[in-house]
Amino acid sequence: MLLSEGQMSDYKGAALMLDALPRAKAMFGDKGYDADWFRNALIKRGIVPCIPQKPTANYQSPMIRRFIASA
Repeated sequence: MLLSEGQMSDYKGAALMLDALPRAKAMFGDKGYDADWFRNALIKRGIVPCIPQKPTANYQSPMIRRFIASA
C-alpha cells in the first residue's frame, strides 16, 4: 500500500511503488494509471496490465477490448 498526497497523480505514485509490487499475474487499475511506460513496466515483470484507457486515448489496447468484452 502506498499513501501519497492528494494532489499526486496515480501514475506518479505508481512509479514509486513499481519495485515493491508483489508477484502477480495481473494488475487491475483505474484510468489514473493509464500510461504506456507503466503498462510496459508491468509487462516486463510478467504482469498483465488491466487498466482502462482514458477517453482521450488515440487507440484501445487489445487487452482492454478483451477485458471489456468479457465483463
